[in-house]
Amino acid sequence: MEKKDKITESILWSIALPGFSQLLNGRLLKGLLFVGLEFVINVMANFNEIIRLSFIGNIEDAVSHTNYQWLMFYPCLYFFAMWDGFKDAGGGKKPYSYLPFVCSAFLVTVGIMYSAQAKVFGIVLGSVWFPMLCVIPGLLIGFSIKVILNKKQC
Repeated sequence: MEKKDKITESILWSIALPGFSQLLNGRLLKGLLFVGLEFVINVMANFNEIIRLSFIGNIEDAVSHTNYQWLMFYPCLYFFAMWDGFKDAGGGKKPYSYLPFVCSAFLVTVGIMYSAQAKVFGIVLGSVWFPMLCVIPGLLIGFSIKVILNKKQC
């Protein structure tokens, strides 16, 4: 398998579930730890239920079922596991490659904090959709800072 294919596969499995990429890359202990942490945070935050309620459009109930104290751990675990899998697969060799992951984790965490009140076009998106939208500025800011810092190094 080409390096680029392995990196893409790693990212996609990490998106599916934190820890899957590590298992795929032969890092069994780390993979099981990430899967275990994901499971604990998911259950304690009621995440599957809020995802279900969000998908059927019941945002108000999704927000009321959310345990924010636990859900706020999820973005950092999720993006760190994704970064770790990406790096294990051979990515992340260029300076500051971690910045899009870090910035996304930060902005999604902040997005969770505001998710019950934040409105997009007058609509409250809740504790699933609004934080997901926060990935976009997280990636844009992370990639922008990476480009700026890499240009300063030259």
